[in-house]
Amino acid sequence: MDIHPTAIIAPSAKIGSDVEIGPYAVIENDTEIGDRCEIRSHAVIKRFTTLGPSNIVYEGAVLGGEPQDLSFVECTSQLRVGANNRIREGVTIHRGSQPGSETVVGSSCFLMANSHIAHNCRLGDRVIIANNVALAGYVDIEDQVFISAGAGAHQFTRIGRLAMIGGHAKIVQDCLPFVITDGAPGRARGLNIVGLRRAGLRTNEIGILKEAYRLLLRSGLPLEEALSGLERIGDPHVAHLIQFVRNSKRGFCHDKGQSKGKVEK
Repeated sequence: MDIHPTAIIAPSAKIGSDVEIGPYAVIENDTEIGDRCEIRSHAVIKRFTTLGPSNIVYEGAVLGGEPQDLSFVECTSQLRVGANNRIREGVTIHRGSQPGSETVVGSSCFLMANSHIAHNCRLGDRVIIANNVALAGYVDIEDQVFISAGAGAHQFTRIGRLAMIGGHAKIVQDCLPFVITDGAPGRARGLNIVGLRRAGLRTNEIGILKEAYRLLLRSGLPLEEALSGLERIGDPHVAHLIQFVRNSKRGFCHDKGQSKGKVEK
């Protein structure tokens, strides 16, 4: 363990093995820092925050701050961070706003400088969030999403697996998995072909998703008829797309500016 003498470590903080803590870092009570983490200078780990192993928290980041929520009353809530994340300079992540609630960051994520993750957000694994992205409360992001610089997401929106969000996009409804969403307000712009290839999808799998995109967004079919067509494809990635649409409460971004409503129950 390598702790700089100017760092401030509260008595009840739990510090794992082989942890490095830099100059003027602050680690409050009721925190847990996993093995092999590196907390760099002037970073602040606030109470009720848990970091898994092998995270790097860069200079000036603040993790576990109180929610920016006018209704927030001081309570025990959590920020839980997985393993192998890189959390760059000036990143802010807030804990949950209700008693017992939590904000969750998965593993192997890359959160670039000055991005903000608000209370009760949930990030999956291998999520990349570029500089100055702002996520409002309760945003739900699935695995392997890429959000470009300056984008903003409205509270309670969802971003599906392997989606890409364009720079400075304004996200006010759900963003479909496997799809590029861009603009203000956000519109579906086509499949995230580069991301799908990097994730290891084969040419035939991408071809199936192209057909699913056409049926859902360009066929002109009513939503339920489009979903029925998708079900007949019988592909696991398409099944994930169908479930994502059926779970939507805010509707999702269409490719011509209109937004599809939620599925009638």
